[in-house]
Amino acid sequence: MLALIYFLLFEGAGVAISFFMLPKKNTVTKAWLGLTLGLGLMMWLPALCAFICGFTVDAHLLAMLPLFIVVGAAWFCRAKEEQAGFEERDKRLLLMLACTALPLTVIGAHLYHTHYLLPDEAGNLFTRMTTYGDMLLHTSIAAGTRNMSFPPEYVILPGEALNYPFLSDTLSTTFMLFGWDLRTAMMVPGILMMALTFSGYMILAERMAETKKGAVLAMLLFFLNGGLGFMYLVDMQGVSLGSAGNNELQSAVGLWERIKAVLGGWYQTPANHAEFSTYNLRCSNVIVDMMLPQRTTLGGWTMLLPCIYLLYDFARPENALPLGVSIMQGTDGPTSVFTRRQVPVRQLVLLGIMAGMLPMINTHCFLGLGLMSAGWMVFDCIKSRKQLWKTLQGWLLYGGLAVILAAPQLFLWTFSQAVGNESFLTFQFNWVNGQMGMQDSWLWFWIKNVGLPFVLILLSLLEKNEKRRFIASGAFVIFVLAEFVKFQPNTYDNYKLFCIWYMLCAVLAADYGFELLGKLKGMRAKPVIAVMALICFFFTGVLAVATEVCTNDWMLFSRADVDAAAFVEEKTDEDDVFMTGTHHINFVSSLAGRKIICGPDMWLHYHGYNTNERKDDIRAFYADPAGNEQVLEKYGVDYVVATSHEYGQMTVNKQALDALYERAYESEWEDVVIWKVGE
Repeated sequence: MLALIYFLLFEGAGVAISFFMLPKKNTVTKAWLGLTLGLGLMMWLPALCAFICGFTVDAHLLAMLPLFIVVGAAWFCRAKEEQAGFEERDKRLLLMLACTALPLTVIGAHLYHTHYLLPDEAGNLFTRMTTYGDMLLHTSIAAGTRNMSFPPEYVILPGEALNYPFLSDTLSTTFMLFGWDLRTAMMVPGILMMALTFSGYMILAERMAETKKGAVLAMLLFFLNGGLGFMYLVDMQGVSLGSAGNNELQSAVGLWERIKAVLGGWYQTPANHAEFSTYNLRCSNVIVDMMLPQRTTLGGWTMLLPCIYLLYDFARPENALPLGVSIMQGTDGPTSVFTRRQVPVRQLVLLGIMAGMLPMINTHCFLGLGLMSAGWMVFDCIKSRKQLWKTLQGWLLYGGLAVILAAPQLFLWTFSQAVGNESFLTFQFNWVNGQMGMQDSWLWFWIKNVGLPFVLILLSLLEKNEKRRFIASGAFVIFVLAEFVKFQPNTYDNYKLFCIWYMLCAVLAADYGFELLGKLKGMRAKPVIAVMALICFFFTGVLAVATEVCTNDWMLFSRADVDAAAFVEEKTDEDDVFMTGTHHINFVSSLAGRKIICGPDMWLHYHGYNTNERKDDIRAFYADPAGNEQVLEKYGVDYVVATSHEYGQMTVNKQALDALYERAYESEWEDVVIWKVGE
């Protein structure tokens, strides 16, 4: 109950600020903007207060003070205009949201239920394919940040600052501090962020698209993306062309048999197939491969979409009219009146604040917004060159505020991780298609992976449509840079930038698609062409989502692991350090939130860390505990753990451990044993 009250206070505050600052916006949009702002404040204000008293309940109570100050400041600076009522546009928006965002949120909620530590009757915890890897990094941050002093450090690499964007995870920590269990604390905010992301994209697309049907199609193109990979299912389906692990997508005979193999196989979806060198299918479906397992991406998109909306609303071409003259009839006759562009100060202040929140929610979203802003600003300044200073005032207000708020985050966390590390910021042309040599031609790679919308996007730019070119001027700055620069050790992470590009360009594809369809008026083949286009648009994406709905459960933690995690949480101190293997399915870090000497390279390597020394020390200690006791002192170890994972990774001298240390915990069948080190 306390967690719910705390959450509602922040959401109410966000909505109030939105209504104070943006009275002329329609009601549905203001509510959405306010809910996302409230969530952002709930991520940030407790974290700021944690620098004073750690990420504790006290810090969360203290965060109420700056919250009230922010709301009070918004009320004091509120616009004096009358609030826009609930209008016809609001009714249309609600209908569009009910037809699109609501069913997608229901699907998202089901996926969260089945993927996030789903218990069975015996007490084992399960997940499914797409969350098998990344999810446990996020649970370790959420569980491990409880009562931690700030700035936080890695639970899976003690002594190293947690430079990875952590605020989407510590949002779940907040709910845990107020009494929720880990599964619920991960699920509820996740489902909420999914709902806000789906709703936000629909509201943004409605604002940007030329027609309502174009907005709906753009939303479906983005969230049910997948490209043309489904064609491998229909190609030469009368004969088996492969076997397990070798052209497996085409190993079954017949379309239905191949579809069943996709639904039941391990990464056999033609949107993101495991055999990269065979098919080169790399554009994952954004719902199941981005929003569900990658918590920071979900939080980032939740906060990014309001920023794009507010920025587009300010800079869209209709606002970029040159200095003009209108004629007004006065009492003394006609009078010339020069029209000037107005700078929406309150809107830009709100935009700058929300943009400034982004770096430690999701750095890729902050980078994408910055690149998009640069493209739109240049376009805007060229179009409004007769009012250049007036135009620049707005951009400087928004950009300056965003940079002021973002700079401390970038210098404290982001730059300290990337500067001096050669695996960050390197030149690499052609994204993953050029990673192992040119696998596909450049154009075909993008057509195959994005699908028919990529063709529509390119064709739409040939038309003299100023609004489309404006949208593209921001989107393709992101695309070009992501094609030439690898920002992190994991080349694939640039996909997060391409997704932001596609957020914008899906609107271009949808509008142009309906424009082309309109030109077929009177043709009897028009319905057939439309159906074929829909198959090309959505077959792969629907298969990707259906796979996660239908696939088998994978056990992460046995009942013995769960019981051992409960012991660790209840009987050990929050700052205790555990010696374990470097496996990613680790109940100590991912369930109990306790520190382990070293986590898996599947996360840490791509965060820029070299873990070789720690891994060597761990192996040496387990093999010869008596001869390597200095390792315990080196890392401040309090407990040593042995499970099947440790036995599978290295030599474990269980007899020596028993001779040296007292068992603090052992499971019924001794498949989990924990030794207490020292007094």
